[in-house]
Amino acid sequence: MNEYLAEFIGTMILIIFGSGVVAGVLLKGSKSENAGWLTICVAWGLGVAFAVFAVGRISGAHINPAVTLGFAIVGEFPWAKVPGYILAQTAGAFTGAVIVWIQYFPHWSKTNNTVYKLSIFSTVPAVRSFPNNLASEVIGTFVLMFGLSFIGVNHFADGLNPLVIGIYISAIGFSLGGTTGFAINPARDFGPRLAHFVLPIPGKGTSDWAYSWIPVIGPVVGGMYGTLFYQAVFNGKISIWFGILSVITGGILVYSVIFKQKKI
Repeated sequence: MNEYLAEFIGTMILIIFGSGVVAGVLLKGSKSENAGWLTICVAWGLGVAFAVFAVGRISGAHINPAVTLGFAIVGEFPWAKVPGYILAQTAGAFTGAVIVWIQYFPHWSKTNNTVYKLSIFSTVPAVRSFPNNLASEVIGTFVLMFGLSFIGVNHFADGLNPLVIGIYISAIGFSLGGTTGFAINPARDFGPRLAHFVLPIPGKGTSDWAYSWIPVIGPVVGGMYGTLFYQAVFNGKISIWFGILSVITGGILVYSVIFKQKKI
């Protein structure tokens, strides 16, 4: 198996677990209906863990363009492979979402809530405020990549590393996911959102493309800054990109606070 196919399969596994649990919690008539946020966060973490188990030895199991770009910007991943990884991840996410649609096929027509249906495929903010939503995705993905950087330098017993990463993902969901649903992964949001757009889902409503840039740009900025910040603080490696991303990230966070204050 080559690296690109591995990224496709790994991301597909992630979405089958992740979108699958959201479908089970939100769709009418599901045996896991109303199981709640705890169930969702745990399943997303397990989805990451099992995706890493499946393809980590082949591709590194990035399963996330923000991870790929974060490692590339600090020289830990070749730029030449970045486009192929991102395409494979997006295609895998799209395919995983289609599988979830088939799995829950009888339940779509039983569910009238269009927001629930969209939430199964992509993220929907709890409070719609683009500057604040963007800041949330930047922070969440910063924490993700900063964490992956320090987890990566620790040595665990054989087979334990994917579980540690999965637990870390669940922790991000518990602590930071309540605002936007913690996309922290452009492929995880864009691929399934595209599936929502093209699939014949009864009464599905809009795919909300106006919001779709938030879970793409936020994770890209936060992910790259997370790895650059780790390298600067822990290894003393400060690059021009660290300065640029510091300014961009700081600007996003400051503006999100100013914007919110204007709305009060």
